[in-house]
Amino acid sequence: MDHDLNLIEALDALLTESSVTKAAARLHTSAPAMSRTLARLRRAFDDPLLVRAGRDLVPTPRALELRGEVHAVAARARALFTPSTAADPRTAVRTFDLQVTDMLSTTFIPSLIDDLRGQAPGISLRLRPENLEDTPALREGLVDLEIGTLRPGDPEIRSETLVTETLVGAIRPEHPLAKVKTVTPRRFAAADHIAVSRRGRAHGPIDERLAELGLSRRVIAVLPSFAGALYLARETDVVCVTPPRLGRSMLDTLGLRTFPIPVALPDVVIGMAWHPRNHHDRTHALLRERIRRIMALAAA
Repeated sequence: MDHDLNLIEALDALLTESSVTKAAARLHTSAPAMSRTLARLRRAFDDPLLVRAGRDLVPTPRALELRGEVHAVAARARALFTPSTAADPRTAVRTFDLQVTDMLSTTFIPSLIDDLRGQAPGISLRLRPENLEDTPALREGLVDLEIGTLRPGDPEIRSETLVTETLVGAIRPEHPLAKVKTVTPRRFAAADHIAVSRRGRAHGPIDERLAELGLSRRVIAVLPSFAGALYLARETDVVCVTPPRLGRSMLDTLGLRTFPIPVALPDVVIGMAWHPRNHHDRTHALLRERIRRIMALAAA
């Protein structure tokens, strides 16, 4: 079989979109032509790659194995054949895959998009689901940049700190705690709380610190979404823990009040991470520079 670059591009599009129609639109070709290409790829890999599940297509285990490396190879091939005259990253036309923690998706990303419209209008962003955090997404090329609370991982991955936040409690103005001068640990523990955890965890550092004081709190709900938790705090008398500066726009929009949490908690460190293959990419470097700027303004 003749493994040309067009076939690699087609395989990347199919594995990314899990749709013949969407892959065809992405590569500006017809759906029948993409179907024929998929048939060639199935013969080449001796695997169906994408199989029908109801009205959708889902990847086979072999396709999941291939997806990261195919995406990386396709990206490197595109970069190799990019004309050298396209040296100015501000005029480059690129799409970057970002994995961004839920908290920043609703507070930071809108500012970044507005900034890129003026500074690098050819850059588009595609936000990837947070469940990729359990895979070596940066190494495999599924994600170009990760932004959020970074955990120790692959030593080859480059990273830097963007901002450090001290968490506060957020409540609606009608909440009983809004009427007291000082929120003591006992008052804090006596209130109903909501937690934010994609994995559904209700227990964390707050509970450990309260336990040291002989106190415990009641978590009445665990939400996977930071935005959803703040909206819930607006509608009922619960306490939501939030970073005050990065969450400022939502706090102001929802009219929530904040107060210092009366137990010592570790700071939240927000950073960004990327694979060394992208370190010297000028357009990637421009994106990182704009992110630094917007994050600094958000935390000012």
